[in-house]
Amino acid sequence: MSHNTYTKRILIVGGGSAGWLTAGLLASQRRDWQVTLVESKHIATIGVGEGTWPTMRTTLQKIGINEDEFMHQCEASFKQGSEFINWAKSEGHRYYHPFSLPVGYTEQVDIVSPWLGIKDKVDFAHASCAQSYWCDRALAPKTASDPQYQGRANYGYHLNADKFAQLLKQHCTTKLGVTLILDDVISVNGATEGYISSVSTRDNGELAAELFVDCTGSRALLLGEHYGVQWLSKKHILKNDRAVALQVSHNTLQCEVASCTKSTAQAYGWIWDIALKSRRGIGYTFASEYCDFEKASKQLRQYINDQGLYVHQEAQVKEITFNPGYREQFWHKNCVAIGMSAGFIEPLEASALVMIELGAQYLCDNLPESDNMMDVVAQRYNDKFKYHWARIIDFLKLHYVLSERDDTPYWQSMKSDQVPQSLTNLMTLWRHRPPKHGDLDHIDEVFSSASYQYVLYGMGFNTLVDNPSITPHINSLFKQVTQVAQQGLDAQPTNRTLLDNIAKYGIAKV
Repeated sequence: MSHNTYTKRILIVGGGSAGWLTAGLLASQRRDWQVTLVESKHIATIGVGEGTWPTMRTTLQKIGINEDEFMHQCEASFKQGSEFINWAKSEGHRYYHPFSLPVGYTEQVDIVSPWLGIKDKVDFAHASCAQSYWCDRALAPKTASDPQYQGRANYGYHLNADKFAQLLKQHCTTKLGVTLILDDVISVNGATEGYISSVSTRDNGELAAELFVDCTGSRALLLGEHYGVQWLSKKHILKNDRAVALQVSHNTLQCEVASCTKSTAQAYGWIWDIALKSRRGIGYTFASEYCDFEKASKQLRQYINDQGLYVHQEAQVKEITFNPGYREQFWHKNCVAIGMSAGFIEPLEASALVMIELGAQYLCDNLPESDNMMDVVAQRYNDKFKYHWARIIDFLKLHYVLSERDDTPYWQSMKSDQVPQSLTNLMTLWRHRPPKHGDLDHIDEVFSSASYQYVLYGMGFNTLVDNPSITPHINSLFKQVTQVAQQGLDAQPTNRTLLDNIAKYGIAKV
């Protein structure tokens, strides 16, 4: 390639959430670039990722989609965090990882040490975060009068992933000027110095661009098949590599809609339970080394039955296969992978969509203005996202390492085998003092020290500190949590009530 400025054309290969989120962020923020997306009519998206982080609110605002339109089109409900059931022990234990920060966290007040002295009276999430009380009651994080994308607590969404991709596609093509080409890519064409010059399609010939985004899922047509960039499997650390899933109707149209993802540990993995307005998406993530499709399907159906839900015996269980890990590089020459083509570990803590958001936003902020910038931007991107993926692995592994379960070989292995040294070092530190802001290196950590606090102390981790007395200031913070919690219990509607209200009247536009 010549080392000059060039025509600014981006070609995204592949649709789904990864392709269309990337297209939406690029087209809304970088009007100086021409964005084209080519997707096949013949390849179905996996359509499993139904949980988002609060970051999705900012992303949708940038793209220019109204919250009520999004809620309606995607059958969305509000998500305020995750509830973990039977992770620490095989039965009778649960805790929350809420989306809102612990009280005093922003001011760097240590509330963990004084809480350790009263931990037998109140669990950490309820002591430090009013949102936990609202999740207990399936309340919404906002009221009908709160404006678009604003609430009384930090929140994300549960959504129908297929309908989400359709909404993004419609918005990008009709409002943002993204060119959609429905066609199959049949070859990738190289230019000088190993750069991609174009892709050839079955019906539309060659599609040329200066930058190519690989959103072709685990196939990784460009980065994997064309360039041969290797997949680094992390199955030796996190063994889950399969999932079975079913969509189940609510028993009644009036039943409560849980405002958190429920993650229930099982003998060979864990079950996610995600409530939308019209149904629940329930799936079992497991390790094929210890469990097969039949056994997992049986346990999934047993869980559904235990929830008092009905699923027809003939209902087709969807099977998903994945190899947990990520690419050796994410950006090579003039091709960057976003979505499952770049990496995927497992559904725990819903990191898949947020990594798409992070990748696409970084791309928007750092598009090379000339091709001699390409290598520099690519190296910086690769360094940053290798770090992100490594930290995600640390955080997910933490959930297993902290468990007291040893009822199956699966749990024995997940707890003790191949614990990353970076995680071991942090846990050694936290044996002697609580996690704090400076323990993690980057300003844009995927999981902050607040998230580590919720999981560590939710799982019963013990930090050996001289419990300081609860000072008047600390006591006022704990009281503040219960006061805010009570205000919400008095004023906030249930998820179901607010979703019904939005369906009728929409969300305030101011």
